[in-house]
Amino acid sequence: MDYTKQPLDYPQILQMLKDRGLIIRDDNDAAAQLKVMSYFRLANYLRPMEQDKITHTFKPNSHFDNAVNLYFFDKKLRALIFTVIQSFEIALRSKLIHHFSMAYGAFWIMDRSLFVDKKIFTDCAIRVQQEVFRSKEDFIQEHIDKYSNPIIPPVWKTLEVVSFGTLSRIFCNLLDKGIKKKIAREFNLPHHKFLESWCKSAVTLRNNLAHHSRTWNRAFPIQPQLPQSLNGDWINTTGVANNRLYAQLCCLAYLQNATHPDNDFKQQLKSLLQTHPNVDVTAMGFPANWENEPLWK
Repeated sequence: MDYTKQPLDYPQILQMLKDRGLIIRDDNDAAAQLKVMSYFRLANYLRPMEQDKITHTFKPNSHFDNAVNLYFFDKKLRALIFTVIQSFEIALRSKLIHHFSMAYGAFWIMDRSLFVDKKIFTDCAIRVQQEVFRSKEDFIQEHIDKYSNPIIPPVWKTLEVVSFGTLSRIFCNLLDKGIKKKIAREFNLPHHKFLESWCKSAVTLRNNLAHHSRTWNRAFPIQPQLPQSLNGDWINTTGVANNRLYAQLCCLAYLQNATHPDNDFKQQLKSLLQTHPNVDVTAMGFPANWENEPLWK
């Protein structure tokens, strides 16, 4: 079937939404919002109010302003989550660099025998070189200007400039389970498999944030493993959906508690939810009475 729809100007978009039953309080304000966020980005926040997903007609008493408020809630939520993922990523870099360098030297990242999957090792080696040579960091440029062998700087320089995705693949592919378990225990996790799982899901979530994609009610393809119990304050995992945001927020909160005991992540999250009381937290996978869980008290 050929696509025949033509672009609509802002007044035409607003009229289309009104014809579908959406209540728009102020056309000028609504048009101003569309100019800075685009219709199809806002459409993600209009869909929960639709009563018919084919014709896109809206439920009674559906307001344009509710979608805008939900958009700004999601924007603030993404910024908050990005901060805690960044904290986890930096801590993982530091621990990975230290423990494996102490065991295997300055260039262990180039030793194929230290990795499980040789194809993943090769893919990562290529990506690492690309990211290093693309880096504009002074400490990378100064090293390359001074040294010609080996081809990349030592890991304490190299791993500071690779992406979180590459870092995750390197960690998960390492063969030495003893050191990986040691790193996991520094995050107060009993097994490296949990840390690998949480790392993979955090990378997917971070990529979603980096592209400014809808976060609040998304189902995520990479799901963290949720242990039934942990040494630190944790949650009752019964009935918790691994593919919803709540599961990932729990993992990130736990990691923050392990690395930064005085963090205020849970207070900031609760404050954000309190300032947007109309947000449906069940769409993010939050169970009833979640605030009473030991992790969130």
